[in-house]
Amino acid sequence: MRVPTLAPAYVGGVQLIAYATRRLLGDRARQDLLRSCSTNVDNLAAARYSTLATSALLVESPMELPYALLLLAVLGYAEYAHGAWWAAGVFLFGHAGATLLVYGALRAGRPSAATRSALDVGTSYGFYAVLGALTSALPRGPVRGCARLGLLALAARPLLRPGRTFTDAGHFTALGLGLGVSAAVDYRSVRNR
Repeated sequence: MRVPTLAPAYVGGVQLIAYATRRLLGDRARQDLLRSCSTNVDNLAAARYSTLATSALLVESPMELPYALLLLAVLGYAEYAHGAWWAAGVFLFGHAGATLLVYGALRAGRPSAATRSALDVGTSYGFYAVLGALTSALPRGPVRGCARLGLLALAARPLLRPGRTFTDAGHFTALGLGLGVSAAVDYRSVRNR
């Protein structure tokens, strides 16, 4: 039996960093740190690709308890069911993949100055990817299909409202990447029968 260790360490570490930076840094220094670690258009256009890693370690403010627990549950179950490397790999694939796809779309358009330098840090892209990938653990057939469609509908809803942001597109993209991983897991399990 695998006991998740990476998921609690990651979620706890992100929370600890958020509390520490809030307590130890002034507002200006904290904003500067977040901006330097952000995967915004300006940073990626300047080839600051290290932000693909650092942005997943920082949040704008400490995570609310319900979200932190949900993140821990999803990542912990992924680690329990598939192992730490699989969970971390899907998380990073979703985080970096969605970030780069959204960045490409923004670069193809004409992002505003505010969008170009926006704070884009957090755990949500990786969370959405892992959540999507875990649909392969559901019973085959209508349950799995309905879960996938339901998740896509929930992630698409913010895209349909006025005032949507590139982050809404990132969540949808990350979920799609996770669902792609799920489909690959399904294909592999059918092929190995």
